[in-house]
Amino acid sequence: MNVARIYKPVKNVMQSGVANQACWILEYIPQEAKLPDPIMGWAGSSDTKSQIKLKFDTLEEAENYASRKGIEFQVLKNKVSKKHFKTYADNFK
Repeated sequence: MNVARIYKPVKNVMQSGVANQACWILEYIPQEAKLPDPIMGWAGSSDTKSQIKLKFDTLEEAENYASRKGIEFQVLKNKVSKKHFKTYADNFK
């Protein structure tokens, strides 16, 4: 079963920039859990679709692609955060 999620990536918490937030990402939902390798201990699975991550400029492009390829999808919407503008002088009020 091909089920994917379409979402906008969130901002990296370690940086204040907003780069790479304009795109939409389509990635498959993992079909099986990752298991530790008995020798090395690394986590892995035989689900190769979990490695696929496609980028699109708009949500409509991602939805159209999924529809054309027969992929069931769910769109995850991010909450839009308000920008709080604060000046240095506000620290002394």
